[in-house]
Amino acid sequence: MGAGKLAIKARIRSVESTQKITKAMQLVASSKLKKQKDYMEQNREYAHYLKETVQSILSTIEAVPHPYLTSRKGKACTIVFTSDMGLCGGYNANVYRLLQEYRDDDIIMIGSRGYAWIKNKDFQLFDAHTDLEDECYAELSTIADTLLEKYRNEEIAKIRILYTRFVNSVTFEPVVVNILPVEKEASATVTNEKALTEFEPAGDQILNDLVPMYVRSLLYSYFLETKTSEQASRRMAMESATDNAEELKETLELQFNQARQAAITQEITEIVGGVNAMEGANT
Repeated sequence: MGAGKLAIKARIRSVESTQKITKAMQLVASSKLKKQKDYMEQNREYAHYLKETVQSILSTIEAVPHPYLTSRKGKACTIVFTSDMGLCGGYNANVYRLLQEYRDDDIIMIGSRGYAWIKNKDFQLFDAHTDLEDECYAELSTIADTLLEKYRNEEIAKIRILYTRFVNSVTFEPVVVNILPVEKEASATVTNEKALTEFEPAGDQILNDLVPMYVRSLLYSYFLETKTSEQASRRMAMESATDNAEELKETLELQFNQARQAAITQEITEIVGGVNAMEGANT
C-alpha cells in the first residue's frame, strides 16, 4: 500500500510539472496571438483596398482576352500553409484533410510540419519553404513571381492557396481560394463614382502590373491570417491541456486520499485485532 501511495504521489508531481509548462505555453501563445492579430489587421486593410481596385478595373473591362483573366484547362498549383511548430491541436491535420482533394496539383508546401508530412506521401511536391518569419514578404513575393511566370508560360492553368481562415479567437477553418485566373465578383458593379474613373494605361493593360502586385499581397495576407489561426489554435490546445491536467491531478489526489484512508483503516483494524487477541489470551 505504501508503494502505491508513493507511485500516485510521483504521478501528481509529474502532472503538476506538466501543468506548469502548458500554462506557460498558453500565456505565450496568447501574447503571440495578440501580436499576430495586429499584424493581420493592419495588412488586411491594404489587401482589401487592393482587391477592391482590381475588381473596379474588372468591372470596366468587357470580354478582354487578358491572360490573367482567361480560364484554361491544365494543371493547377496549390500553395499550402502549415505551421513550423507543433502543439497546436488539430490545426495541421485539418489542412491535410482538405489537401486530399487536390492530390493531382503541384504542391508548394510552406511550413516545417507540412513538409515533414508530405515528403513521404503520394503528392507532387513542387517546392517547400520552412521557418519563414513574420516579415517574409520578399520570400513570398519570390514564390508568387515564379508561379506567375509559369502561369504566363502556360505551364500551369490555375494558382490557388490553401490556408486557415481566421474567424475569431476560437473559430478558424481551412479553406481553398483561387487567385489566378482573376475572377470578377458577382457584386462588382459599376457605380456612378466608378464610371467617372479613368485608368491610365487602359484597364486591360494596367492589369499587367496590378495583378502581380495583387497576387503578392494576397499571398502575404493569407500567410498572416494562417499564422494568426495557428497561435489561436495553440492557445486553445494549451488551455485544454492545462484543464485536463487539473482534472487528472484532482483524480490522482482522490486516489491518494483513498489509498491513505485504506492504509489507516487497515492499521486500525490490525491494532483492534491485536488488542482483541491479547484480551482473549488473558481470559
